[in-house]
Amino acid sequence: MHRILLASAITLALSTGAAASDDPRTGTTPVAATSIEGVALIPRDALFGNPERANVQLSPDGATLSWVAPVDGTLNVWVAPADNPADARAVTRDTARGIRNYFWSHQPGVLLYLRDAGGDEDFHLYAVDIASGESRDLTPFEKTTAQVVGVSDRHPDTILVGMNDRDPAWHDLYRVDLASGERTLVERNDASIAEYVADTDYNLRFASRSRPDGGVDVLRRDGEGWQEHDLIPFEDGMTTGLAGLTRDGRTLYMRDSRDRDTSALFAIDAATGARTLLHADLRADFGGGLMDPRTGEVQAVSVNYLREEWAVLDDSIRADIDRLAAIGPGEASINTRTLDDRTWIVAYSAAESPLEYYRYDRANGGKLTHLFSGRPALAGQPLVPMWPQELTSRDGRTLVSYLTLPAHADADNDGKADQPVPMVLLVHGGPWARDVYGYSSYDQWLANRGYAVLSVNFRGSTGFGKEFTNAGDGEWAAKMHDDLIDAVQWAVAEGVTTEDKVAIMGGSYGGYATLVGLTFTPDTFACGVDIVGPANLNTLLSTVPPYWASFYQQLVRRMGDPETEAGKAWLTERSPLSRVDAISKPLLIGQGANDPRVKQDESDQIVNAMTAKDIPVTYVLFPDEGHGFARPENNKAFNAVAEGFLSQCLGGRAQSIGNDFTGSSITVPTGADGVPGLAEALGSHTQDVRK
Repeated sequence: MHRILLASAITLALSTGAAASDDPRTGTTPVAATSIEGVALIPRDALFGNPERANVQLSPDGATLSWVAPVDGTLNVWVAPADNPADARAVTRDTARGIRNYFWSHQPGVLLYLRDAGGDEDFHLYAVDIASGESRDLTPFEKTTAQVVGVSDRHPDTILVGMNDRDPAWHDLYRVDLASGERTLVERNDASIAEYVADTDYNLRFASRSRPDGGVDVLRRDGEGWQEHDLIPFEDGMTTGLAGLTRDGRTLYMRDSRDRDTSALFAIDAATGARTLLHADLRADFGGGLMDPRTGEVQAVSVNYLREEWAVLDDSIRADIDRLAAIGPGEASINTRTLDDRTWIVAYSAAESPLEYYRYDRANGGKLTHLFSGRPALAGQPLVPMWPQELTSRDGRTLVSYLTLPAHADADNDGKADQPVPMVLLVHGGPWARDVYGYSSYDQWLANRGYAVLSVNFRGSTGFGKEFTNAGDGEWAAKMHDDLIDAVQWAVAEGVTTEDKVAIMGGSYGGYATLVGLTFTPDTFACGVDIVGPANLNTLLSTVPPYWASFYQQLVRRMGDPETEAGKAWLTERSPLSRVDAISKPLLIGQGANDPRVKQDESDQIVNAMTAKDIPVTYVLFPDEGHGFARPENNKAFNAVAEGFLSQCLGGRAQSIGNDFTGSSITVPTGADGVPGLAEALGSHTQDVRK
């Protein structure tokens, strides 16, 4: 199921590389400065350019190390012998948006990757032979989004893939031959199946199907057909669902919030239906599981309240988890485990230390070997901590939040502001998502420019139980926004900032929140930066991608139904477009022309309305981007504009635009004169492109 309507456009997966230093766990330089001028300026390229390495993995047989890294400026997949990382070579040759999402098949020497075109999210699945470098599109159909359902070592030559080329709303299931690309139909999806669960022999065992009331039917395979097995009510739809199957097919895992608030992990006997509670936490939902690659059994589970915490269920890996925890005070995650479970690839980071990669040899006494850093350009840069907070809303809810302070405003490094500074309220996307502790290129960038950064898990965010998530239903531009205002007031009361020096910024839902801030509460914020945010909720819901059909009833029940008069009226009332007259503060808008979630028309509508009323706005449009800016050239370009915009609004420092438009497709349809140096930089960029 699609559980996030508007994922954050400020994507961190590839902009959160790693820092190198004498001690690879930190990568920070202690800072003692009384003003921002005494803190070294971190170049935007070090924060937002391509990482040197990212997404490091190991093949199932342990023979080959892999990662993504630039080839002529574009991210591609590289491989090297596991015992000789220096002998690396690129095995893909993408020259457009780059490859970010890849994984290994069980056919020796074959890996798989996903790629869309221009941000349209029609992700095709490719197989690449690492010996020859030959790639094959396994889903060569227009307007098709691949869904990988099964990859099994018992059937290494084939995989299970869902494709929606027949019906854009629903994915039929195919078995695809990796060598020839030939597909064989496994199941025609005439039953509106949203999710399939298959065993290691590719037998379909369980599935989920959305109900007209927004709930979910859990189905069980009975012969050639499906039988209703369980029911998930609408209220639990965000916090309950299928979570995996053991390799022997005997145990089904489910995350489940029914008859409780936070979702817990249950093991269910596939034959009898008997349920066993494996782990629960009253503060936060089940976050994820660590499964034994040999059995598929869950060995450890995570929850994330203020920070991620792991609970070990299998004593056989307890010593391993303890060794990884000893790397440092940040957080370690396991990227891959070999099929024999002798070798792991581990990623470690902290808020002030981007990703470091390690090889962990269980078979060699738990030996941990540092491989490399993702972003060595950040070595020795003045990165700062992130401080978890528990704020209280006006009606008594706890809002887990994260505060990042510029170095000069927290000289004793205790997480308390020594002096008030301008602040950026950075709002996450979703809204059915959450902010977490960890390294963030955006937080570090803004703090380095002199701003405090506050991120708030407002009601409607996920991870804190169904009641907190469901409390956001019907509260767009209302109580969800009140939570953000309450957080600003807390920051003012705590001396973090002053009332007149707060900007609001965010991507996707965070962009919507920015527009709400400048239209519903126009006196609260000094300015706003909206990245791919919807302005008209009626047109937003009328243009969702067809393959969101399984989630659509959840959307309209939590927002409003544009097919009803009451729903249409609610959506109109909560749309920033309806309150354009109230905008009195500077606004910067960024948009991708190919965005399938928040279409360009959303930004065009509010820009056109503002222009018609002679309200200034700066509009940055990228013709080769979708829901957010994936190409580093475009990300750097937009952030260069945003940096100048925020400096003019809040008074922080700004690195000149310089060459940060090089290689970017940036256009500014209106308002180039609203940001210092933007018109001149555009003129120079246009001349360079013409040359």
